[in-house]
Amino acid sequence: MKVQTDLSDGELLQSMLAGDEEALAALYRRRHQGIYRFALQMCGSTAVAEDVTQEVFMILIREGNTFDPSRGSLNAFLIGVARNHVLRRLRRERFYVPIEEDSKSDENRSQTSLTTAEAADDLSRKERIEFVRKAVLTLPEKYREVVVLCDLEEMSYVEAAEILGCAIGTVRSRLHRARALLIEKLRPAQEQEMAAATTKSARCFA
Repeated sequence: MKVQTDLSDGELLQSMLAGDEEALAALYRRRHQGIYRFALQMCGSTAVAEDVTQEVFMILIREGNTFDPSRGSLNAFLIGVARNHVLRRLRRERFYVPIEEDSKSDENRSQTSLTTAEAADDLSRKERIEFVRKAVLTLPEKYREVVVLCDLEEMSYVEAAEILGCAIGTVRSRLHRARALLIEKLRPAQEQEMAAATTKSARCFA
């Protein structure tokens, strides 16, 4: 008999539908982080992401028998449910909340061991990451979701198409447009960074 870590998502789902609570727990452990991360990257709110993640698994419990493996993977099904709930929340509430830091105390402790130069480089990197996250949040929904799925979550075009319920060509064209929009949004930050680097170099030779 296979241990639960060796079972596929489909096998775990069948066991869960038969009343196996451990199978549900195993599915949750395997998939909840990806669902939460997707929701967070789509809306920027940890509270909404947590609510959506819980709701996805509540729907799986209630309606897991509606999953059709011929239409895609269980992971795509779960992310698709999360997508629907995130979009519903965004359209209803129409707000974005900056992505929050999860472990500021740990970061503060680690910062003390960095040199001044390392700390500056680390801050610059974090600022770039945060700027990219905020830029992604400003994209129209149809472009934001393909960036989150394909670029941030590194899913294939096929998987993204399953989740979005569209053709692979549509995913490609939306991603191309989304990347072009992001380049435009990120250009001011890149120019500012280059200017700062030039100023720093000039001071070194002064």
